[in-house]
Amino acid sequence: MRTFEYENSPAKYLTPEITNAVSAIHEYKGKQELYLEAKPDILNALGEMAKMQSTEASNGIEGIGTSSKRLREIVEEKSKPKTRDEEEIAGYRDVLAIIHENYDHIEITPSIILHLHRDLYAYTMKPFGGSWKSADNSIIEYDEKGNRSVRFQPLSAVATPMAIEELCESYDHAIVEHVYDPLVLACMFVFDFICIHPFNDGNGRMSRLLTLLLLYRSGYFVGKYISIERVIEQSKETYYDALRASSSGWLEGKNDYGPFIRYMLGVILRAYKDFSERVERVSVSKLTKQERVKAVFDKKVGKVAKNDIRMECPDISERTIARALSDLQKSGYIDLIGGGRNAAYVKRSSDAT
Repeated sequence: MRTFEYENSPAKYLTPEITNAVSAIHEYKGKQELYLEAKPDILNALGEMAKMQSTEASNGIEGIGTSSKRLREIVEEKSKPKTRDEEEIAGYRDVLAIIHENYDHIEITPSIILHLHRDLYAYTMKPFGGSWKSADNSIIEYDEKGNRSVRFQPLSAVATPMAIEELCESYDHAIVEHVYDPLVLACMFVFDFICIHPFNDGNGRMSRLLTLLLLYRSGYFVGKYISIERVIEQSKETYYDALRASSSGWLEGKNDYGPFIRYMLGVILRAYKDFSERVERVSVSKLTKQERVKAVFDKKVGKVAKNDIRMECPDISERTIARALSDLQKSGYIDLIGGGRNAAYVKRSSDAT
C-alpha cells in the first residue's frame, strides 16, 4: 500500500525556486498583523467578498453553479437552496464558515475530515456524505474527440481509511517536529489527499477546504480576505497540469511533488500580494469613494463590469458605486456597453470627443 513519509522526503523539494517562494510568503506573513490592523470596514468587506468568491469558484471548478443573485442570497443565508447545485453551494458555505471561525480547534484527523464532508452534503439527498468511498474510483479525462481514458487510478476503497489515518498521522508528526516549513507540508498533504481520492464525490472541494484549514492552523490567514479558490479557478489549466505532473508514479511512491508545491505556493503568494495591495491602497489613499471608482478605469484596460469595481473597492456600497458610474457617464468619462448580465463600462478615448 502507498505510504506517507513527511519526516525526510520534503528535503528533496527545497529547491531555490521553492525556497524563494516560501521566503516571499513569510515576508507577507510578517506584515500580516499590519494588514489586520486596517480599518474594520475594509477587512469585513474583503472577508465577505472572499466568502462569496470562494464558494462560487470552488464549486465552479466542479461545474456546480447558479446565478450571481442566487449565489449572494444563499451565501448571505437570505434564501434556502432550490436546486441540487444550490444545495451543494449551501453546504460549501457552511463548511467554509466552520473553518473560518473554528480553525484553531479543528484537528487534522480522519474523523474531522469525515465530519466536514458530511456537512458539505448536509442539504442534499445524497447518502454518501460523511463516508469514505464505497467503491473504487478513477480520475477520468477526455481528449479533443471526446474519447474517455483513465488519467489516474487512486487507492482502492478498501485501502482508503487506513491511508487517510496514516496521512494525518504523518502530517501531524512532521508539524510537531517542526523540521520543515508548514507551507511545504500543507502542499504535500493536500496533494496526497487528492491522489487518495477518498470520497465518492466532493474530493476537489474538500481538498480546497482542507488547504484553507492547514494554512489557518499554521498562521497564514490570507484566505479569509482573498479567495484562494478563485485564484485556483483563474489558473485552472495550470492547476490540472501540476496535478498531472506530480501524480506520475504516485502509487509506487516515486512521484515528484515539486510541480504541485510550486503551483500552490504561487497561488498563496499571489493571494498575499493582492491582499497587500488592496489594504495598502485603501488605507493610504486620500481619494473619495467616488474618486476610487474612477481610478478603477484609469488602472484597467478594456471593459470594466460592476463586479470588477466591487472586487477593487469591496468597502464601497452598491448605491455609491451606481451613483459614481452615473456621474462618470454624465461627464463623458465612461460609456456603457451591453446590458443586463453583460453590462460593462469602458473609459472613453480622449480622441473620441
